[in-house]
Amino acid sequence: MPNSSASEPVEQLHSILVGAEDAVEFLSGLSKLAAASVSEAAGDVVECAVTIKIRRKPSTAAGSSARAVELDKIEQAVGDGPCIKALRDMSPVIIDDVASDLRWPELNRKFAEAGVHSSLGVPLEISGKASAALNFFASKPGVFTPDIYDKALGFAAAAHSTLHLSVRINSALNRAEDLEAAMQGRTAINLACGVIMAQNRCSQSEAMEILTKVSSNRNRKLRDVATELIEQLSGTSIHTHFDS
Repeated sequence: MPNSSASEPVEQLHSILVGAEDAVEFLSGLSKLAAASVSEAAGDVVECAVTIKIRRKPSTAAGSSARAVELDKIEQAVGDGPCIKALRDMSPVIIDDVASDLRWPELNRKFAEAGVHSSLGVPLEISGKASAALNFFASKPGVFTPDIYDKALGFAAAAHSTLHLSVRINSALNRAEDLEAAMQGRTAINLACGVIMAQNRCSQSEAMEILTKVSSNRNRKLRDVATELIEQLSGTSIHTHFDS
C-alpha cells in the first residue's frame, strides 16, 4: 500500500502544475509549498526561493514571498553562496550559522543584516541544459537539522519529477506553437503567390520569385511580406483551418 504522506507533495505539485497559467506561477506555487512543508517540519517559519540556471547564469525565478525573492537576489548579487554552490556541484549545501560560517563572509554579513541566520540550497536537475535549486532561509541558526535536511531533500525529489513534467509540457506546447506559426506562414505565402499569379498572369514559381525579391529588397521575412500583402487586400488576419 503506497505511503500517502510521501505521495501527498507529488499530488499537490501536480495540482499546482495543472492550475498554473505559466512557468512563473508554477514556480511560485512550488516555492510556497516547499516553504510550508519545511516550516511545518521545523516548527518555525522557513522561506524558499527558486533559482533557475540556464546555460551558465543562475537567476531568481520565484519565491514563497517577496522577502524570499529579495533574499535570493542578495545571493545572486554576491555571486556565490549555498544555492549557487548547490547548482554548481549538484549537491545540497548548508549554512548552519552565518555567524560561524567562513565560506562566504560578505553573504553571511548581508544575510545577518536581513535577519537570516541559516540557509540551505538543494539542487534540482531539470534537463541537460537547465537546472534549478530550492533556496531555503531561516531566521535562526541550526534550523536545518538532519531531519529537516531530509525533509527538504524529500520535497526536492518530489519537485524534480513535476519540474521535469513541466518542461516536457512546455516543450510540447512550444512545438505546437511553432507548428501553428509555420502553417500560418505557409498559408500566407501560398495565398500571396495566388494573388501575384492572378495579377501578373504568371506561374507559381514566377510568383514565388517576385515575392522573394520583394522580401529581399525590404529586408523582411518572406512570411511577413506575404502576410502584409494578404491583410492589406482582405482587411483581416490570416488563419489556418485546423483544430488547435
